[in-house]
Amino acid sequence: MLPEPNRLHRARDFTVVMRRGRRMGRSDLVVHAVARHEQDIASTVHGPRFGLIVSKAVGPAVTRHRVARRLRHICAEVIDGLAVNIDVVIRALPGAAHASSADLHVQLRSGLKKLGLLEAPKGPPS
Repeated sequence: MLPEPNRLHRARDFTVVMRRGRRMGRSDLVVHAVARHEQDIASTVHGPRFGLIVSKAVGPAVTRHRVARRLRHICAEVIDGLAVNIDVVIRALPGAAHASSADLHVQLRSGLKKLGLLEAPKGPPS
């Protein structure tokens, strides 16, 4: 799972990423990312941070929670490939409810690569 220090919690942090960051749309996800300024990097932040937005358009609560769990797991897998000062917000689109975890993994990596944050899109580890 995604470690607690690597999660975005405050609404202000989400707002900064969504307004100041760059975004890349995929079929089931929209990836927003921004680099934190050096003064914002506190000693408690030891790497990139991720936030998730899974709205009611994705489905009922059970479906939204399943999508969020899958996305958190995928974020934990790609965390090592990102710079320490990156904040990422992933907005799930309605298609995410029916997409496989492998598809979501490829879409996230592809979005991060297009934003210049990862080397190359790879499938999930076998």
